[in-house]
Amino acid sequence: MKTVLIAGGKGTRISSLASDIPKPMIKIDGKPVLEHQIECLRRQGFTDIIITVSHLGETITDYFGDGSKISPATGKPFGVNIEYYTEQKPLGNAGALFRIKDRLTEDFLLINADLMFDIDLKRLTAYHRSHGGAATIFTHPNSHPYDSSLIVADDNGSVAEWLTKEDERPTYYKNRVNAGIHVLSRKILDFMPDSDIVDLDRDILKPLAGTKRLYCYDSPEYVRDMGTPERYNAVCRDFMNGILNKKNLDNKQKAVFLDRDGTINKHIGFLTDIDDFELLPDAAEAIKKINESGYLAIIATNQPVIARGEITQEELKLIHDKMETLLGQKGAYIDGIYFCPHHPDKGFNGEIAELKTDCLCRKPNPGMLLQAADYFNIELEQSWMIGDSENDIKAGIAAGCKTALIGNGNFGQNITADTLLTAVEKIEESIQ
Repeated sequence: MKTVLIAGGKGTRISSLASDIPKPMIKIDGKPVLEHQIECLRRQGFTDIIITVSHLGETITDYFGDGSKISPATGKPFGVNIEYYTEQKPLGNAGALFRIKDRLTEDFLLINADLMFDIDLKRLTAYHRSHGGAATIFTHPNSHPYDSSLIVADDNGSVAEWLTKEDERPTYYKNRVNAGIHVLSRKILDFMPDSDIVDLDRDILKPLAGTKRLYCYDSPEYVRDMGTPERYNAVCRDFMNGILNKKNLDNKQKAVFLDRDGTINKHIGFLTDIDDFELLPDAAEAIKKINESGYLAIIATNQPVIARGEITQEELKLIHDKMETLLGQKGAYIDGIYFCPHHPDKGFNGEIAELKTDCLCRKPNPGMLLQAADYFNIELEQSWMIGDSENDIKAGIAAGCKTALIGNGNFGQNITADTLLTAVEKIEESIQ
């Protein structure tokens, strides 16, 4: 499979760091970002590369050549085959694709060349093939969803809406944004837009929303842009701390599993009204610390109100959208949400008969944690479960995790704390 790297942008927002080179040539640990990308591609067998260049493009072509050159940074061959397309006039971030479509005979990877990432590309491309769409976009939660385009998708990953920053968005929304990594069908280039200047998101991808031809691939793996000096500095810190490679799902992950009610939000009994959802004062700060640590932040919550007929799964989703929105406003995000809709006791008015059952997912059983571990490749023995009840602790222990209790009691937990933030801080101390 060919890879197209879009390297033609000027990077005006980060020009204070490097105004005389293209943004993809800004260095992280002595190597250009673009070289980090090529190394990740080569390591996974993606060695046939086309780079589109424009602004100061000779800086890129001189450095990499045809891919057989020796890297000035490592002293080793780049080990790939590189072709170029040079834009003689601005074509937007996708116009060049229609100029090179004869070189693209099958599905291809399309990646913004100013991203730092380390992801399991084979897993991404397998997902694309299995869904059979015209395009698959890599999506993830980030720390600033309020100024990012939002992707709304169904349970199968089919994109229903693409909300750009200027579009009106709902009050509450799932923190899911396009990361700048895509798998596209060659057929997507058969219909040339009216203008030579083509915007990938607005002109090609967004029109596919709602057609069942565009899918999103949700992943917590590391993908970060460097659009501002602040984000560049954050990427540098993450690289030096080894977070980039660790987040690749081909590697075993570590997670902090979180109960919801009484841990993240105020406990009011059975929460059924979205207006009653209220984050606890330190919840966002605590989850932000988890995000920055490289651990996954995953919610595992019993929701018997669904089986009792007091709330629908769609209403629960809206509550979780509110949670993600409020966390995102404070720079925190959740990597995954698992909930158990079952309840073993019968006799409630309006209850859902098929959900009134004993199950393996309802805490204190470990089913939700095991399901997450399978999907995210989590090493449970190196992970934690934090909650405010005996059932949370028992579920964590049954899954093989270390555990932290918020509140009082002795249920065999490793750590006891007054708040989620204190629990996370104690965990940080224990693993240093």
